[in-house]
Amino acid sequence: MVELGNPVRVSPLIKFGRWSFLAIGIVYGAYHQGRLAKREVGIREIEAQQKVIRDAKLAEEKKRAAAEENRAIAELSAPSKK
Repeated sequence: MVELGNPVRVSPLIKFGRWSFLAIGIVYGAYHQGRLAKREVGIREIEAQQKVIRDAKLAEEKKRAAAEENRAIAELSAPSKK
């Protein structure tokens, strides 16, 4: 087993610097998170508006494809006149 020596006393200036940087980092992180959250809310609103338009287009395309498929089936199932 390795025996460790006595702990070294850390300078109060270094302790103050460490705690200061920790506090500054936490405050900056909270500020940055708030800024990003606001931006994300705006992006989600735009995406919600675009989703309504996109869903309407998809519904129209599905409706058109279904009508075309029904017409093709009707043409194939109709007896041919020769």
